Amino acid sequence: MIKIVEGCDRALHGGLIDQMHFMRARVFSDRLGWDVEVKDGREVDRFDTEDPLYLLSIDEHTGQLQGSVRLLPTTGPNMLRDVFPVLLDGDTVQSSLIWESSRFAINPDLSQTRDDANNVVSRTTMELLCGIVEVCQYAGIAYVVSVYDARMARIFKAANCPATILGTPTRIGKVITYAGMFEITDEMHERLAHAGNLSGSVLEKSARSLSAA
Repeated sequence: MIKIVEGCDRALHGGLIDQMHFMRARVFSDRLGWDVEVKDGREVDRFDTEDPLYLLSIDEHTGQLQGSVRLLPTTGPNMLRDVFPVLLDGDTVQSSLIWESSRFAINPDLSQTRDDANNVVSRTTMELLCGIVEVCQYAGIAYVVSVYDARMARIFKAANCPATILGTPTRIGKVITYAGMFEITDEMHERLAHAGNLSGSVLEKSARSLSAA
């Protein structure tokens, strides 16, 4: 189940948002070794202050946070424009119809506490990707851009989730880094849902009601 939390409402979901920042520190700093700022065990960056939209994958039975991703409009501050402009070869991406996804993270505990760990991680990944598509469709967003590494590129390929590469892939730190644009369509959602063995909407009922209204 995907829970949607607006940045302005984070105080209403303090526990989950705190878990998310702890999880992001474990994923991006501890596991991947990225040069991110971690304070008091939490990874928080300046874009978390820009009123983003958070998508949180929650286990409906245990309430455990399984993964998260952050969405920001490209009309304001975003990572591609302000941190990784080198990937665009001088071009710009700025439109009210384009959002950016960033800080895509899967809870490392999933691979340690479940016998079917690979299936759970894959399903959570696909659930988050389906959530991005559904939320963007409700909001009238046509495209999503993202900065990602070869690890995520393999996941997108396996999920039949094609991207239009923007600019030139560039080695940043130890990894080749891509800027990709994804078209938001019903077909994209169908492919992702099939890859994750998902049916129906992945959004929690209250989010579907709110979005439909």
